[in-house]
Amino acid sequence: MSAIAWNPERSSLAGALNALFKSRDGGAAVQFGIIVPALLLFLFGIIEIGRMLWTMNALHYSVEEAARCASINAVTCGSASQIAAFAAARSGGSFASSVFSATTTGCGNRVSASFPMRLNIPFSTYSLTLSAQSCYPI
Repeated sequence: MSAIAWNPERSSLAGALNALFKSRDGGAAVQFGIIVPALLLFLFGIIEIGRMLWTMNALHYSVEEAARCASINAVTCGSASQIAAFAAARSGGSFASSVFSATTTGCGNRVSASFPMRLNIPFSTYSLTLSAQSCYPI
């Protein structure tokens, strides 16, 4: 009498597991699932860094224009509140006038800005304070 050899292909659970391990279906989906978080982090990081640089440029432009206005045009930019309102209007970034401050120093009319910014990057939170200042001689 010969012994019956156990064949994993005949057993339903063992056969299913064996077929699952040999199957290559869905390999691309698994690889995509592994790569997507890093890809999204990289993509949104680039977008947010670009937005931060644009905001920084808007701050620099507005303080330069406001310092020049304070030195040249006393009617439009006669007081510190008028200078701050002028800078907010010239920024193009919808900044509040409270972001800007104006003083008269040894170099002339100095306008400075400080803006807290939160970067919206997936899986992480970063916040930083952007600042800009300009001085225009009287």
